Amino acid sequence: MNISTALRGSTALVTGATSGIGKAVAQGLARLGAEVVLHGRDQARGEALVKEIAAEGGTARFVAADLTDAEDTLHLASQAGDVDILVSNAGLYQFTPTPATDAASFDRQIAVNTRAPFLLVGALAPGMVQRGQGSIVLVGSSAARMPAPVGAAYGASKAGVEILTRYWATEFGPSGVRVNAVSPGPVHTEGTSAMLGEHTAVLDKTNARGRAGDPSEIADIVSFLVSPASSYVNGSILFADGGELSALPN
Repeated sequence: MNISTALRGSTALVTGATSGIGKAVAQGLARLGAEVVLHGRDQARGEALVKEIAAEGGTARFVAADLTDAEDTLHLASQAGDVDILVSNAGLYQFTPTPATDAASFDRQIAVNTRAPFLLVGALAPGMVQRGQGSIVLVGSSAARMPAPVGAAYGASKAGVEILTRYWATEFGPSGVRVNAVSPGPVHTEGTSAMLGEHTAVLDKTNARGRAGDPSEIADIVSFLVSPASSYVNGSILFADGGELSALPN
């Protein structure tokens, strides 16, 4: 089977699609023939990506939404319409010690990282079930398994993503809807560059691979997970961390 046409005729919603991993995922799915609904908060960046994808021969449209707001999240689902593929990628992180993390920051990270995918799946999965097919990919993080002195709220929100993946695979799998997750380790993105500044090189020293990942490498995994090539993969959490978790004791 030629995977370059594997997604032709399907519609995919990608959250957090205007930068980093989400942008690479959206471009990858468009290249495979999917019509992509791009989500983000910045209208200008969203429309610019629509034009980039169109210039490559793909099809995309943009829907703005604030995923910290439950009503806006559900509005995004209604605007996306009948989707065959959901990639819940949007993420919010604040790597601070617990005493320095206030309730509002904790709530925002849980809202975007855990509640938003919960609401989107609740709104979109029934249509997939009715049609008897669909693929959902959640983007987690190695932070759910790799404790650090800071970022407990973020780690907790991403641990929730792993639990949701397993529950939903059980809930929707018998109806033909597959649910999987990819959990990246450190990846060079605009976000990590903004957070670390001139210290971004530290990301290249965290795993056995000796380098951080590229967004395109995560996008390739997502493309596999939503394609017919992974038709027997359900409820899996695929770690793309360059071997970061291999340093943990069994």
